Amino acid sequence: MVKELEVGDKAPALSLPDQSGEPVSLKDFTGKQVVLYFYPKDDTPGCTKESCDFRDAITPIKKAGAIVLGVSFDGQESHQKFIKKFTLPFTLLSDEDKAVAKAYGVYKEKSMYGKKYWGIERSTFVIDQACKLKAIFRKIKVDGHVDEVLAALKA
Repeated sequence: MVKELEVGDKAPALSLPDQSGEPVSLKDFTGKQVVLYFYPKDDTPGCTKESCDFRDAITPIKKAGAIVLGVSFDGQESHQKFIKKFTLPFTLLSDEDKAVAKAYGVYKEKSMYGKKYWGIERSTFVIDQACKLKAIFRKIKVDGHVDEVLAALKA
């Protein structure tokens, strides 16, 4: 059983390909805050709204010295289409082997229409300049979530 991550813990390392296939790692952003959000699927209603909310708040996020990284199990081609369709100004990472989702404790058994399956539990981690977890949001309700993240960045 993996210990549940808590505020103050060191953020689990990650190295994942972005939408262009380039490797991205948390170390690339030392000295910046990182908004790392895990979402179930590109171009689905809740995920689109969440991603567009982050897009629309990118100016205050950048003002807080932060960058946004989205993570799902979708591949590069899917991410490229999603970014293009909604003009997303940030990087999307492909966690196709689910290792990073497991490290962050967001790969969970879910239930939809009475069927059980494994997938991403919508979650956001705010990581500070020293790679420590500054805020953790689990089982997110999309409406108003970006405001919570902005408040955490400014804290």
